[in-house]
Amino acid sequence: MRAQTVRRDSTGPLATSEDIAATAAAARASGRIGIDTEFMSEGRYRALLCLVQIAVDDGAKANKPRIDLIDSLDRIDVTPVAQLLADPAIEVVLHAGRQDIAILRRAWNTEITNIFDTQLAAGFVGASAQTGYGNLLGTMLGRRVGKTASYTRWDARPLSDEQLSYAAEDVAHLLELADEVQRRLRETGREAWAREECRRLEIATDERDPYSAWERLPRIGQLDSRARAVAREVAAWRERTAADEDRPVGSVLADPALVEVAKRHPSNLSALENIRGIHPSGIRRRGATILDAIAVGMKARPIPREEPRGRSDPEDAPLIVLAEALLRARALEAGLAYELITSRSELELIVAAARRGEREPDVRTLEGWRSELVGADLRELLAGRRAISVGPNRRLTVSDR
Repeated sequence: MRAQTVRRDSTGPLATSEDIAATAAAARASGRIGIDTEFMSEGRYRALLCLVQIAVDDGAKANKPRIDLIDSLDRIDVTPVAQLLADPAIEVVLHAGRQDIAILRRAWNTEITNIFDTQLAAGFVGASAQTGYGNLLGTMLGRRVGKTASYTRWDARPLSDEQLSYAAEDVAHLLELADEVQRRLRETGREAWAREECRRLEIATDERDPYSAWERLPRIGQLDSRARAVAREVAAWRERTAADEDRPVGSVLADPALVEVAKRHPSNLSALENIRGIHPSGIRRRGATILDAIAVGMKARPIPREEPRGRSDPEDAPLIVLAEALLRARALEAGLAYELITSRSELELIVAAARRGEREPDVRTLEGWRSELVGADLRELLAGRRAISVGPNRRLTVSDR
C-alpha cells in the first residue's frame, strides 16, 4: 500500500515509510489517531484521494500533536496506518467523516472501526448536527482556522506551501476538540449514545450498485413497468461504463436522455438518433452497447410501479407535524440536535404504518438510543394516549390523555 508523506514538523525532504511507521507506533501507544482527507471528485466516477492528514498525540507537547501529511498520489507504504484504522483498540477521530471513511476504505482497502466523529458527537451536546469544523473549534475551544486553500486543486503537484499549511491546520486541533466533546458528553451522560451513532459510520461506502442506480433517475415514476426494466439495464450499463472509464455517469449518458431511451426503447441506431440529448459522436461510440442494454431490459421481467410507502394519504400531514413537534420538544429537553433523532421521511413511514395498523417500519427513529429517548412518547401519541398543548410558560407540554 503506497503513498507519499510530508512531515509538517520537519524542514527536510519528504518523509519516508519509516516516518509513517513511527507515527503509527505513536498512535498505537496513545490509543488514538486523528485523520482528515483532501480529495477531488470533479470529472471522475469515484473521488480521487489526494492527501491524508494524520494527527497523533505527542506526549511531550500538550495540545500540539505530531502531524503527518500523506500524499496519496505517490508511492510509499501506508500499511501501518491502514492497519491502525481497522484496529478496534485504536480510536479514529474525524470531523464530518462519512465521505472520508468511504474513500479511505476503498483507496486503502481497509476497514475503519472505533470511530469518533466530532461533528456527529457534538450534536449530542447542543451543537447543530451540521456544525462545521471551524465553527465548532470556535464555539468549544475559542480557536480559529483558515480556509484559504479549501477549494484548490489537490490533485496538482507539487502542492503549495499554502495547501500544506491548510491541510495540517485541519487536524492540528482535532484531538483537542475530541477531548472537549467527550468531556461534555460524559457530563451529560450522552457518551454511549454518541458512540452508538458513530458506529453507524463504519459501513460508509462510495461504491454504488449498478442495478439500483435507475431508482435515482428523474421522472422514473412516470415510466410504465416495461420501461422501468429498460431503465434499470441502461442505467446499470452506464454505471459500469463510467466506472471503467473513471468519468461522471452524466458524461456517458445524461439522465434525461436515459429516461427517454427507457421510455421509447429504440431497437436500432436510426431510432436512437431521434432521441434528444445523445450526441452523434456518442451514438457512434456507444450506440451498439446502448441497444444491447435496451434489448436485455426488454427481455427482463417488467418492474411494476410501487405505491410510495408512507406518502399516500395527504390527511397524514397534520399528524406528521404533531409528531415532529413532540420530537423537537424532546430534543430541546435533552440538548440534542433534532436532526439526529429523525427525518420527515421516517415520520411519514411511522405515521402511515400506524394509520394502516401495520407493524412499525425499520427506521432509525425507533431503534437504539432514539427509541429510548422518544420511542414510547411517539407510540403513545399515535395511539391517541398522549396530548400536546402549550403550557403556561409558552412551552410545549406532553401529557397523558
